[in-house]
Amino acid sequence: MTTDMSEVVVDRADVPVGAPPVAPRTRPMPAVVDLVEHPTHPGVLPARERPGGPWAPWSPCGAECLPARPRGGWLRAARRLCALAAVVSCFVLAGPFLPLLRPIGRDRLLRAVLRRTLRAAGVRLEVSGAARSLRPGDGRGALVVANHLSWIDVLALGSVTPVRMLAKSEVEQWPVIGTLAARVGTLFVDREGLSRLPGVVDDAAAALRDGALIGVFPEATTWCGAASGEFRRAPFQAAIDAGVPVRPVAVALRTADGRPTTAASFVGDQTLGDSLLRVLRMPSVVCAVTVSPVIEPTGDRRALARRAQAAVRAV
Repeated sequence: MTTDMSEVVVDRADVPVGAPPVAPRTRPMPAVVDLVEHPTHPGVLPARERPGGPWAPWSPCGAECLPARPRGGWLRAARRLCALAAVVSCFVLAGPFLPLLRPIGRDRLLRAVLRRTLRAAGVRLEVSGAARSLRPGDGRGALVVANHLSWIDVLALGSVTPVRMLAKSEVEQWPVIGTLAARVGTLFVDREGLSRLPGVVDDAAAALRDGALIGVFPEATTWCGAASGEFRRAPFQAAIDAGVPVRPVAVALRTADGRPTTAASFVGDQTLGDSLLRVLRMPSVVCAVTVSPVIEPTGDRRALARRAQAAVRAV
């Protein structure tokens, strides 16, 4: 793949024999907007043409963004599924005792469980960037914002530093996962009931003032990684109201040899079970988390969302 942004065009039929060479003319090619080449990506519609209008959660990513299912890997998947069941069972048994632990002890336990969950699923976590923790250096609370690719993102963020996630209300109904999410303080949002959104923002701001780390995916839904969505502004109001910084985090999924992959993405009409099985059958997945410097909550929420989005996409 050439890095030149134009295509050389020479029409040999128009050059007489013996004539001096003709300088090639160029035809501009479209700029490469996405950092990950993905020839089957369906493209991104303008906001006004999207189903449900510009405010509804939307992503063009679906089955066409995913590679063919891996051949074989069933024994690997069975082994990993057993390991996952063991980790989750231990966490379910320990769940009722979480409120009894001191915050430091609870965070250590959660981080250890989430890291073991990733490892059991065959996902290797790599953390780099401005800090090894998502919490600001002065100990304040922070709004942690990241791009959204898969269920892996949630585990990865918590494996770096446990956060209280802002999640869609449907997650609360998921078997086991919903119960565990509620026990670790997840804030659930009804995406269909926009009238309740100010109350959720107020709750998030109150938690941030108390020193909590609130995690949110401002794209509002998953994208495959070949393209990404605009950051919604509403969650950033919580950081402004609480006077706490925003911590941008970039998440990337790669193969063991470093190539970007969409195979582990959780997009479109996929079920959680289908996405999980794909990951379990893969030889390995690397989840690369890059922690960017904090952004102070200056300006309005639109400007703050743009600055955070630029920080995530700059990685």
